[in-house]
Amino acid sequence: MPLKFVLRPNEKVIINGAVIGAGDRPGSFFLYNTANFLRGREVLKEEQIDCIEKKLYFVIQLVYIFPEDSTLNLQRFASILDETREARPDAAKTLDEIVRLVESRNYYRALKLCRKLFKTADGGMADTGMADGGMADGGMADGGADETPMTDRMP
Repeated sequence: MPLKFVLRPNEKVIINGAVIGAGDRPGSFFLYNTANFLRGREVLKEEQIDCIEKKLYFVIQLVYIFPEDSTLNLQRFASILDETREARPDAAKTLDEIVRLVESRNYYRALKLCRKLFKTADGGMADTGMADGGMADGGMADGGADETPMTDRMP
């Protein structure tokens, strides 16, 4: 069964490294085989990093988007993870789960879980700089129910 998603007007999506944009009107798309994708609103830009949790999210995103640089970015992930553990001892279980997901190359779910760590100084949810303030349904399209990306090809 294909995965259907709708792009809003002028919305972008990255599918296996290709950036695809919608025109003036919404459009429906179907993915019939395995593909990694992130909607534009799920992509965190470097200039949006304002906390350690977003720094961790960003490096996982780099591993996911640029698999050719994964060795370097996984080293960065380990370093930033240590910083995050120091800054957020309250999130130890969540960070352990993120590590498990990254080690199993389940980057989309790791991103989704990492995003839950974003917080403001008062403990509420932060403005992520992502439209809708949340993760859209993205990830893998292979006709299955799993939203987890299988390969890592994003620009």
